[in-house]
Amino acid sequence: MKLKKLSLRTRIFIVMILLVLLASILIAGVAIYQYNEETTDYHTQRLERKEQNIKNHIKDVLNARENTWEVKTRNIPLIFKDKISSIAVIHKLQVNLYDLEGSLLITSKAHLKPDEEDKCIATHILNAISHTANHRYVDKLKENGETYQSSYTYIYDNKFKPLAILNLPYLEKDDFLSKELSEFLGRLGVAYLIVLIIAIGIAFFLSKYITKSLKTISDKINATRLEKRNEKIVIYDTSEEISTLVESYNSMIDELEESAVKLAKSEREQAWREMAKQVAHEIKNPLTPMRLTVQNFQRKFNPKDENINTKVDEYSKTIIQQIDTMSSIASAFSNFAKMPAQQNETLNVVAITKLALDIFNEDYIVFNSDAEEIIATFDRTQLIRVVTNLVKNGIQAIPPDRTPKVIVTVSEDIQNVVITVADNGSGVAEENKTKVFEPKFTTKSSGMGLGLAMVKNIVETYKGNISFTTETNKGTRFTVVFPKHIA
Repeated sequence: MKLKKLSLRTRIFIVMILLVLLASILIAGVAIYQYNEETTDYHTQRLERKEQNIKNHIKDVLNARENTWEVKTRNIPLIFKDKISSIAVIHKLQVNLYDLEGSLLITSKAHLKPDEEDKCIATHILNAISHTANHRYVDKLKENGETYQSSYTYIYDNKFKPLAILNLPYLEKDDFLSKELSEFLGRLGVAYLIVLIIAIGIAFFLSKYITKSLKTISDKINATRLEKRNEKIVIYDTSEEISTLVESYNSMIDELEESAVKLAKSEREQAWREMAKQVAHEIKNPLTPMRLTVQNFQRKFNPKDENINTKVDEYSKTIIQQIDTMSSIASAFSNFAKMPAQQNETLNVVAITKLALDIFNEDYIVFNSDAEEIIATFDRTQLIRVVTNLVKNGIQAIPPDRTPKVIVTVSEDIQNVVITVADNGSGVAEENKTKVFEPKFTTKSSGMGLGLAMVKNIVETYKGNISFTTETNKGTRFTVVFPKHIA
């Protein structure tokens, strides 16, 4: 639990140091194990070499001309009476010769007496010598903290018949090798200490480098807010994993920003819908009584002055005109607030578009179509509203000093109907591109700024979309795409 509370940088640092320490311990352990193996091999091979040399020396004595004794087991003590000590001195090893029954014949150990335990070979040793392929046996034992080896092997005569048993007691002296091991481990310890210091420095900077990118990402994530514009992370020369994490964060920022824009737009539109409903309700209520009152006053008024009728008539017309204006405003808000109902009418988009353009009756409005008939499912009234609003918007975008031109095109692909309305107006300014479809946004001195917002609502209701391209002082092209058939 305590390790989990540590920072990632601290954990990386600790793990790297532990790995270095573990590697050092393993290497030291392997070195000691290798030393022990080499020491064992050294003593084993040394005893074998001495044994072979002594056997050759004994063979030379047996075959020497000055040997007047018959080479028999019983004559071994006589043959080696004057030679056994010199053999031991030359080879620096005690030499014991036993008969084939395991009884001591002669030894280089001067103080050994016949009644001592070394005079006989144990039965299991005799069995081991006689039953092994190389007729050799090595006995190992420890006394007073020292390790002894004692080898037993046959001595043969000239006819390769066993003559006696050669026994060589061997003391494993490791003083020199232990000193070498101590010196080696000392040097290794110094090297490990230097490596550990270097490893601590490398681990410190490496852990700092690894976690630096993660800390940057962590700080960015902690600072991420839905209500503000969040900055993307820019990190160079980093690992693949960190790059993947950065790309995921930047992708999340893009999605978050898009969601925030949609949410803000949805909130604004909802607020305007509620306001539009309220405005429509408040304005429409008094309009009809006002109109009836004025008209009734106009009918019943009995003028005596010959000019009074004209004056009253002008007054009435003015009031009615203002009432109509208020009604138009209320209708605009009401149309925007009310989501268009899907009538799912099967109609000819080409014919309905032509019908919508007939109300303009202007020569500069050009209509093009890929076919005479493009069948789709759409509400007739709403389709007319979409076309007329786009065309009206295009006409109003054309400056007074420019010859107007509006081109309306209807086309289709496999699944969709495409309507484009292009004008040669002033275009949309860069700072206004994101506000074009927002409610109440307008660059004109007249109008409520609800036309394009209403068109967008209608098109999206029918699972379509609307977009535009624009060039400053050259014109704007609006493109409406909606499916031919709604599932």
